[in-house]
Amino acid sequence: MHTIIEYTVTAVVCLITAVVIQRIFIKEKRRRDTTSEIQGIKWFGLAIFAWGVGALVNAILTIGLGWQAVSKFIIYWGVCISLANSLFIILSLPSIEHAKKRSPLVRLVNRFSVKEFIGLYAVVLGMIAFVFVATSYNNESISNNFIWLIDIPISILVAFSLLYELNNAFSSRNMRFMYLPTVVLFLLILVAVTHRIIPQDRALEVINQDFWAQIGSMTAISFKFLFILLFSILLYSWKFLTEKEQQQSLAQKLEEENQALGATIERLDLANESHLDTIKTLKKELKALQDANKVELSLRQKEVLGNLASYGNDKSYNELAEAMHISVDGLQTHIHQIKKILNISGAQGKEQLIAFAKEHGLEDYATL
Repeated sequence: MHTIIEYTVTAVVCLITAVVIQRIFIKEKRRRDTTSEIQGIKWFGLAIFAWGVGALVNAILTIGLGWQAVSKFIIYWGVCISLANSLFIILSLPSIEHAKKRSPLVRLVNRFSVKEFIGLYAVVLGMIAFVFVATSYNNESISNNFIWLIDIPISILVAFSLLYELNNAFSSRNMRFMYLPTVVLFLLILVAVTHRIIPQDRALEVINQDFWAQIGSMTAISFKFLFILLFSILLYSWKFLTEKEQQQSLAQKLEEENQALGATIERLDLANESHLDTIKTLKKELKALQDANKVELSLRQKEVLGNLASYGNDKSYNELAEAMHISVDGLQTHIHQIKKILNISGAQGKEQLIAFAKEHGLEDYATL
């Protein structure tokens, strides 16, 4: 009766929990660009699913078909389910995040890809299982529980690694109060392992059969439920911390962008000030250049340029001097001074003087 209750409760609870966990995994997978950080959800869900499938098959065989729970096939099936469950838990361990040193088992898993580790796990345990089955299958003197020797080292190793990783994870998340449940889970796993390996006929020599069955059923159900509870707490805390880290990351990113923008604005302000200073300097230099190049002509010189602009193309210097009633030397002196002021030289001096006079409207000063 205890076995039937164990199988039924385990099948219902584990299968429902596995479906919920996989739904969470699918939802998180859609929300994220990468799935590497949430792979642990998938593997934890598969570990619980393996328990559920194993219990469901056992319930069908024992309740539906009337098989004995101690039959060889059910025990072998239980070993396979336990090994599969251990594999999924091992694969989930690297996803339990904490800042401390990883356990040797996690470091070993990280040396291989998922496919490589699953292949290595299956090959090694397959060969060991073949030796055990070949040794014990037709040997009536060997207990059916002998096959559990394959699973027990793996289960103990997984239990130690799970205890180490969970405690470090809860410690990193300031949840040290979870140490006690993880230690209890570890002890329950050890009790379950011990219950498996001790042959029932030997145990019944010193312990009541009902009590022995109760221990096995209660231990199996308890550590599965505690495992589910711890994983749920771990998942919730992981999700909470992930969202908090994302918010902090976003806030930090915005702060960095704000600082970068402030630095850019500061550089632009400095550059703008520099440009303004450059413009002011250029204006000063231009004004100084304009002042330096400003032409100051006397009225007599303007008169000479005005007459040149009006009649210079038709008259020579001699004719202009005669028309202005001055000597040719006097006109040449004015022309020489004007050229010096305007910095005009060369054979085309007369044409340049005429062009300057017309450009500056000096025809108004003509007296001829």
